[in-house]
Amino acid sequence: MDQISRVYGRSLFEVAQERDVISEVREQLGQIVDALSESRELQLFLASPQFSSTEKRDGLRRAIDGAEPIVANLLDVMVENQRLSLLPEVRREFDSRYDDLHKVLPVRISTAIELDEETTARIGRQVGEGTGREVHLTTEVDPDLIGGIVLRVGNQILDASIRQRLENLRRQVATA
Repeated sequence: MDQISRVYGRSLFEVAQERDVISEVREQLGQIVDALSESRELQLFLASPQFSSTEKRDGLRRAIDGAEPIVANLLDVMVENQRLSLLPEVRREFDSRYDDLHKVLPVRISTAIELDEETTARIGRQVGEGTGREVHLTTEVDPDLIGGIVLRVGNQILDASIRQRLENLRRQVATA
């Protein structure tokens, strides 16, 4: 299914780019995915075999009245092909292409304790200077790390946590 999500996301992005509505489509797609994830009733309606594809399409069309036509068309196709459950992955693919186009680099910082804003900003600046891209930082506290930091920069992971060091030590002792 991952490949299918990428095809939908790439196709949506390319059409949005051709029509110069990338930001609008990104915003609307995000709102729809968020609404779907938050509404149990909507999830049940869209997953129910009691409703036809036509009824589901009509319901979605009413819910997204005023949306970009390519967003509505995407939803129509996904409902018809029973692939609406892939919409969050389609959003991730679209967002990834958006970030690439705008030279935005997602960076996630995981630490055992909360970092102060100055330290977080300094890490973001250093990553931005090293990559030449605008950095969008997210932080999370993960007590399982014990100490140290795990930095996810795009698709790369730098794990300097104590948990990782202990795991490396355990492997060394096991092979000795």
